[in-house]
Amino acid sequence: MTMTTTTAPVTTAPRRSILRSNATQMILAFTGLIILCVVFSLASPIFFTFSNISSILLATAVNGILALGVTFIIITGGIDLSVGTVMTLSAVMTGMVVTNWGLPVPLGVLAGLGTGAFAGWINGVTIAKMKIPPFIATLGTMMIARGLSLVISGVAPIYFNDTPNFGKIAMGSIVGLFAPNFTIPNAVLILFGAAIVGSIILSKTILGRYNVALGSNEEATRLSGVNVDAWKMAIYALGGLFSGLAGVVIASRLNSAQPALGAGYELDAIAAVVIGGTSLSGGEGTILGTIIGAFIISTLTNGLRILSVPQEWQMVVTGLIVILAVYADIIRRRQ
Repeated sequence: MTMTTTTAPVTTAPRRSILRSNATQMILAFTGLIILCVVFSLASPIFFTFSNISSILLATAVNGILALGVTFIIITGGIDLSVGTVMTLSAVMTGMVVTNWGLPVPLGVLAGLGTGAFAGWINGVTIAKMKIPPFIATLGTMMIARGLSLVISGVAPIYFNDTPNFGKIAMGSIVGLFAPNFTIPNAVLILFGAAIVGSIILSKTILGRYNVALGSNEEATRLSGVNVDAWKMAIYALGGLFSGLAGVVIASRLNSAQPALGAGYELDAIAAVVIGGTSLSGGEGTILGTIIGAFIISTLTNGLRILSVPQEWQMVVTGLIVILAVYADIIRRRQ
């Protein structure tokens, strides 16, 4: 008597479906970016000049870095409304260390990064351990970070006039050392460097795999023996780290830490992530899509400003694009 065993076939259809969905959304987003560039170039000869392109790249740097951190969080199915004010708090702490305490610039940069990571970790603790919904938890952190920025700075900007090298972090140009006629601000290089690191983390590390797993099915991930709470706190801390990096970059760009700055940045960051194809339902998203989304926001804002469109209408157009992006995500998931 012989016994036969059958093995259930392993299918990769869901994985292939997700990959196709991501690729489709990125192609659509990139096509939209090209169309915007063509339209604005035809509407104004100023748009496609090197100085204006450089302005778009520089404007994308801070928002893009914030959006990278938000990408990881939205992939889990969560949200982070505190990234803008955490960025401000990180900039203020950098200013305190470098200007008020007179410590070296590298320590100030570490203080900014550490402040962002700690704030993100606090978000993770309140969400994972205290079971507070992400919207409420990060809303509370947003208000706390805004208040602490004003308290620590004494409601006054902190300037880096005594440390001129600090401004070179964002506004210097490593490329300009080798090609003086072709300068790209370091802030742009930091954005692309952060994007490469973020892409490696998301696609090549266990943190990235659990990030997607949490957004796809958190309960199934928990039943698989994964410490969901610990990984969720790590992901929110990572998102905060990107906010801290954005704080250092914007402080260097402005050569000051502005304690009242930061409100509204979270909306642009979330918009960039959604436009780039990351699903608000979780479990799906790419770093490349987020970068494309960030450039769409910056290009749209820059082009409308060149055409002298009032700022209030710029916000209306951006809001409509976000709604259309979310609706497109809903249609993709239904299919």
